[in-house]
Amino acid sequence: MAGEAIWLVNTAVMAAPLVLAAMGGLLSERSGVMNIALEGKMLMAACTLALIGASTGNAVLALFSAIGVATLMSLGHYLLTQTYKIDHVVSGMALNALALGGAKFLSDKFGDPTKSVAFLPIEVYIGSALILPVILGLWLAKTRAGLRLLAVGNSPEKCRQIGLNPLVVRFGALIGTGLCCGLSGAMIVTNAGQFGEYVTAGKGFIALAALILGGWRPIPTLVAAIGFGLIQAVQLQLQGVKIGAAEIPSEVWNGLPYLATLVALIVLGSKSRAPAGMGQH
Repeated sequence: MAGEAIWLVNTAVMAAPLVLAAMGGLLSERSGVMNIALEGKMLMAACTLALIGASTGNAVLALFSAIGVATLMSLGHYLLTQTYKIDHVVSGMALNALALGGAKFLSDKFGDPTKSVAFLPIEVYIGSALILPVILGLWLAKTRAGLRLLAVGNSPEKCRQIGLNPLVVRFGALIGTGLCCGLSGAMIVTNAGQFGEYVTAGKGFIALAALILGGWRPIPTLVAAIGFGLIQAVQLQLQGVKIGAAEIPSEVWNGLPYLATLVALIVLGSKSRAPAGMGQH
């Protein structure tokens, strides 16, 4: 029973940041804005929470600061893609590179490993990850704002013809993306206990894979993210396990979630249909 509880807890802890980031990607891409910059937003949120949490000792302020930084980055993606019409992939790559360099600089310059960081309980993030997909699913299906977001993501040109401004809808969607990625990055550093420049370890891209496998729908995306979380929990349990007389290097087990992501995308990803208006202006 205790072993089953450990598996359940590890799966929840591994899956929750993927779910939160994937919900941020869903809001962005369902509105028509392709977003590969989830990783960068999560990384900067994690760095900000660690710095503010250590310097102020206020866990709530640290969380809001993390969300604020991720939201600013998300609005930067909006500015680059919607105002300056830069290619969405190029913008996302630029933001990821900026986050990687910026997080390292800020951590080296202002970080103090001797100070403890104030964190909110990790259950806050796990609960948010379970509730958010349900809320988003109902919002998209039952509210006027949700239906408008879906319409813009399917055909921004037709929306303009009926008087709906895609820029306004996408602006709101990317604020939501920042909120979700801020929560995701905050949870990752909370679980790790401290910030490192590779603390997100590609989880933003795994979240994007879960979104694709889920067909850009909240509940199927939740299921896909839980599946990836389970695989990550498995690799934690397999660390140090021997097969016969040979001990498998830890790097092999560490690469298991990413291998599973690639296989899942190859086998199942082609069956998913992206929003028709994604990448269109």
